Amino acid sequence: AQAEEQEGSKLAPCITLTDKALSHLNQLKQQKTVSDGVDQLLLRIGVKQGGCSGMSYFMDFETPQQVVDDDAVMDLEGDMKLVCDPKSLLYLFGMVLDYSDELIGGGFKFSNPNADSTCGCGKSFSV
Repeated sequence: AQAEEQEGSKLAPCITLTDKALSHLNQLKQQKTVSDGVDQLLLRIGVKQGGCSGMSYFMDFETPQQVVDDDAVMDLEGDMKLVCDPKSLLYLFGMVLDYSDELIGGGFKFSNPNADSTCGCGKSFSV
C-alpha cells in the first residue's frame, strides 16, 4: 500500500506500507477503535529527537480532531489514513514500513532511504 499525499489533482508517493504492515495496523486499529469507543482513527507516524542514533520513529493512532492544518494526511488502502507532520515527512519521505511476526526480531521494520545509519534495534536512525 502506498501512501499518497494529495496536492490538488496530483498524487505524490510519500511512504510505502507493505501488505503485512497494513494488515497488522488494521488489526491494531480495529482493537483500539473498539477499546476506545471511537468511530475513526488515523495513524500518526513521525520522528522525534532521541533513541540510540539520535532520532527515533514513533507511531500512534489518533482522532481526526487531533490533526492540525500543517499535517500531511495520506490515504492508504481501505479506510486507513496516515498523518505526518511536515518536519517528520522530510525524514520519512520514501520510507518503506514492513511488519514481521517472527518471535525474535519481529515487529515493525523501517527501511528509510534518508537514514545515514540505523541502530541495531531498528527503531532509531541518524542523518
